[in-house]
Amino acid sequence: MADLRRGLRRGASAAWVLALWCMALAAIAAPALPAPPASEVAVQGSPEGVPAPRIGVLTMQPGEIFFERFGHNAIVVQDPVSGAATSFNFGYFDPYEADFVSRFVRGVMRYRLLALPVEEDLAYYRAVGRGVSMQWLDLAPADARALADALAENARPENAYYRYDYFLDNCSTRVRDALDRALGGELRRQLQTRSRGNTFRSEAVRLASPAPWMWLVFDIGLGPSADRPLPIWNDAFVPMRLADALDGARRQDGSPVVHERVEVLQHRLAPAPREFERRWTRWLAAGLAIGVALAWLGRRRPRLAASLALPFWAVCGLLGVLMLYIWLGTDHRFGWANQNLLLMNPLAWLLLPGGWRLARSRGAGRVFSTALVAMAGLSALAVFVYGLQVVPQRNAHWIALLLPIHAALAWSLLARRRTAGKLSKQETP
Repeated sequence: MADLRRGLRRGASAAWVLALWCMALAAIAAPALPAPPASEVAVQGSPEGVPAPRIGVLTMQPGEIFFERFGHNAIVVQDPVSGAATSFNFGYFDPYEADFVSRFVRGVMRYRLLALPVEEDLAYYRAVGRGVSMQWLDLAPADARALADALAENARPENAYYRYDYFLDNCSTRVRDALDRALGGELRRQLQTRSRGNTFRSEAVRLASPAPWMWLVFDIGLGPSADRPLPIWNDAFVPMRLADALDGARRQDGSPVVHERVEVLQHRLAPAPREFERRWTRWLAAGLAIGVALAWLGRRRPRLAASLALPFWAVCGLLGVLMLYIWLGTDHRFGWANQNLLLMNPLAWLLLPGGWRLARSRGAGRVFSTALVAMAGLSALAVFVYGLQVVPQRNAHWIALLLPIHAALAWSLLARRRTAGKLSKQETP
């Protein structure tokens, strides 16, 4: 994912519900990369006697700030004569563009490739303690030269911009695609047919998990298209996954693509989170416990139950509006057709006036009763929709948590309302 850095100009792992960027720490000098031995870069019979450049891939480990959670990477081209190394970094954008915020929210983001000295690119990572590794590649001289020329042409101002997509077209996939072209498509052929079983959701939630609000954004906001099992080729939207894939990649002649892997900067922060399994049974236990408590309160202390339910309904309605906007009003395609709308939707806002009146010992009204039944019914429908799909949206844990809560509120508050209505009729002369 793209990495925001230095004066709000660096790319970030794009979160589709907010546009936030921060001032970066001051950069300090980083050591220059050593010049390669002449024996490694001299090319017999190269055009005009020019030796081929050395090609490497920098992989930066995740940081502690939310926009650094996905790591970063870049392609390095090192001059074989002078040893000067240039970093080709696809993670830059211009936050001062007039319509930047509106485009960011709508999912129409414009990033660019920037070529800069490696020493400058590494300075920030050294300052904050993020580890950086270098994979020097063993490319044929003609392929290395063609890749360097293509990157230089791509970095020209008129060619540098591209439309950013946080899963399909980001700083890491751009690195992957450039290397695949240099290898004649061999990288894709090897990675497209294998899978670790990861999904866009599982990787996003895993890497965002140190920031609870961030993993909630991804887990609630991503739709079913984020849950298809990925080939390793698509795993490469995460820079660290691409680095692992390169370690096992082979050229057409069977030789390794990676000639050498070295640690450029030591990682001094917590390592990236590992995969974890989210057990929906724990969420069900929590949902049942909350549901039983609300059912008891709804029958015996409906005012308190309604008071507790008001913020819950307000949040459900707000999240529903956001999910609908992402689906119908933005290009964030991985948030479309989100089945969490069955659990959290704008209908919840219809409960607020009646819930407020109920909390003040007044009649809730017919709209309240209808909306309450609708919320519980849609939550039950989510179970049916989940069971129909061959590859379902991975929201079973949200269904397990929220269905008992919606059902308990509907059962207890409506039952209390019917009881109160019967008593009122009996007392009428």
